[in-house]
Amino acid sequence: MERRNFLKMMGVGAGAVGAGLIARPAAAHNTGSAVPNGLFRQGQTEDWQLMNQHHQEGVDIFLANIGQDPNFWRIPLEPEMDGNVKVFRLTCEEIEWDTGGGMTFPAMAYNGMVPGPEIRVTEGDEVRFVVTNNMTQPHNIHFHGLRVPNNVDGVPFVTQPPINPGETQEYQFVVRNPGTHMYHSHFNSAEQNTRGMLGALIVDPLDASREPQVAKDYTFILNDSALGYTFNGKGFPYTQPMVAKLGERIRVRYMNEGLMIHPMHLHGIPQQVIATDGFYLPVPYMCDTLNIAPGQRYDVIINCDEPGVWAYHCHILTHAEGRDGMFGMVTVLIVEE
Repeated sequence: MERRNFLKMMGVGAGAVGAGLIARPAAAHNTGSAVPNGLFRQGQTEDWQLMNQHHQEGVDIFLANIGQDPNFWRIPLEPEMDGNVKVFRLTCEEIEWDTGGGMTFPAMAYNGMVPGPEIRVTEGDEVRFVVTNNMTQPHNIHFHGLRVPNNVDGVPFVTQPPINPGETQEYQFVVRNPGTHMYHSHFNSAEQNTRGMLGALIVDPLDASREPQVAKDYTFILNDSALGYTFNGKGFPYTQPMVAKLGERIRVRYMNEGLMIHPMHLHGIPQQVIATDGFYLPVPYMCDTLNIAPGQRYDVIINCDEPGVWAYHCHILTHAEGRDGMFGMVTVLIVEE
């Protein structure tokens, strides 16, 4: 979607965008604390005009940032081929990660990005992951949701030794079960995962006859704590919108890699839940708010039958909005006529 068309849908003139491109107050920053500083300030005189200004500043920044982060929706990592084996190389690094607007945090990353690159394969593929640890602490990778041989399950001192600093370890197996899955650290995981060592691992079924026909397929990786409240490694207003045309259906894959539950709420249009943890539901169901616990994955279909710009956010509101505006786990769905 072209930015000028989005501005028209929002009812905002292009000249208005830019006025809000100033430093937001600390209370609106994506800090990841349970209650961001300044969210509740009892006993103080309300400056409602300043509150309006701060809210609008965030939205203006979001508008100006549309299309400026092409890697927000990850492009699948291209494998190398070794005969019939698909080879994926992952390098573990300690980096500084910008969750948006210069808000940087010490992070841990696969291939220099948070989340790591999306891995997309097909049921029955033989794959090899070559994992090199360039960090200052050990690491193991776990393929969350995949049925794998025990010796590549990625649990240190249970199924295999850790990958120590400077070492490389290989994981090779045949992909057995389709669905929406994840890969992430299983060494010091409370720190390594929340600092960014996570990624989407999507397995397309060999028999695609049951797959829903959709115009677009979006992946939302939810995370919290060490890097703040984020979608795909970014916090509002530096998230990106989902875009569809009126009448299209889209698929959204939720993955919660954080330490907290995140009830995902879409305004205006219901979500049809079709799969959980990689398994199709025998009876899909409808909801507007879907509670996603740590480690869970959900697949939903959204029938984009209502035009407009629809807010889309975590409904634990301390993860999404305060007196100085929206932050963290917020984006929009744009349905174009």
